Amino acid sequence: MNISDYSNKVNWLFNQFPVFQKVGAKAYKPTLDNTKSLISFFSIPIDEMSFVHVAGTNGKGTTCSIVASALTESGKKVGLFTSPHIKDFRERIRVNGKMISENEVVHYINMVQSHSFEFSPSFFEITWAMALAHFYKMDCDVVVVETGLGGRLDATNVIIPELSIITNIGLDHVAILGGTRKLIAGEKAGIIKKGVPVVIGEGDEEVAPVFKEVAEAIEAPIYFLENLQEVDAFQQNSNLAFKALDILLGDISGKETLYSNAISKLYENTGLFGRSQVYSESPLIILDAAHNPMGVEKLIRNIQLNYSYRNVRVLYGTSNDKDLDAILGLFPVEWKYFFTEFSNNRSTRIQDLKENSNVKQLNAKYFSNAKKAFTEAKSIESELDMIVVFGSFFLLEDII
Repeated sequence: MNISDYSNKVNWLFNQFPVFQKVGAKAYKPTLDNTKSLISFFSIPIDEMSFVHVAGTNGKGTTCSIVASALTESGKKVGLFTSPHIKDFRERIRVNGKMISENEVVHYINMVQSHSFEFSPSFFEITWAMALAHFYKMDCDVVVVETGLGGRLDATNVIIPELSIITNIGLDHVAILGGTRKLIAGEKAGIIKKGVPVVIGEGDEEVAPVFKEVAEAIEAPIYFLENLQEVDAFQQNSNLAFKALDILLGDISGKETLYSNAISKLYENTGLFGRSQVYSESPLIILDAAHNPMGVEKLIRNIQLNYSYRNVRVLYGTSNDKDLDAILGLFPVEWKYFFTEFSNNRSTRIQDLKENSNVKQLNAKYFSNAKKAFTEAKSIESELDMIVVFGSFFLLEDII
């Protein structure tokens, strides 16, 4: 097999089936029947597999990766399913940090291509079934799974996990999940299973009752993380992951060392990318996939908390389904901004950014090309300047 075979197969997969990463809400399939049929097609005995299931508005990928890294450091063979990918489709499917091979991806796509289905599965459903087939083939001890969208009707919600985790609840994908945090919490709570412990990262007075009601009705032990003030988003996700691991691992010796190694070997064990990632030390460049109001607010607070002495230059581009008023209203006026479009057709256009009333008070430049915007942002004027890139996975894909 040559590289073009793999590329052609993945391109076919993207084009053959609807994919949220490319077309948005039209790709969402509010049913689990397709996923169950695909699992049967691939002959995957999911009842014989062990899972950790993670949902939430923000921090899912980071929390999944920390849990997976710690379990890897404990000596287990750990499957990790996350989305979206940034450069390579295979980033979504890993075992102990190693991506699924190109040959195996081609093999599974060939199976799909050669079969005539009586339904139209989505890109995500196909990818999830392929991942399960790979994890079963690799004889994983446990698989850590990030939901794609929501929880109750997400394609991943066919599993019975050892533990469920819900990171937090914010307003995102409201056209699909509901227009209030309470409604969205109800959808995310759909991953809570009978008798299975669930850990909640952020449970305030609006959403905590939703989780408690669901958990109590099906006798699922529920735990709420104590939220500490003045901790950044990564530390919050780490604290949540460690609380979940305390439940999973029980009383084992050397937990502090295990958790420390999980963080220090996070990239090696999971390939986690684009979450408060230091991309460059000189100049200091931080990449983050924050893309909704809650995520952006946490990122800005993190930068202000940890880099208060720095001159911040922001490279920002976002998808056209985001709440621009809510997001741009969070931007500190003392920062310098480089607004850009990115190559994906879901990009917000520069004209829409220029017309937003919140932008008019900002020191901003505008670009139609993300690489050019990144080059301009990196033309720093002082050693105290730093660059923060955020707004979309698509933006990160364009510049790295």
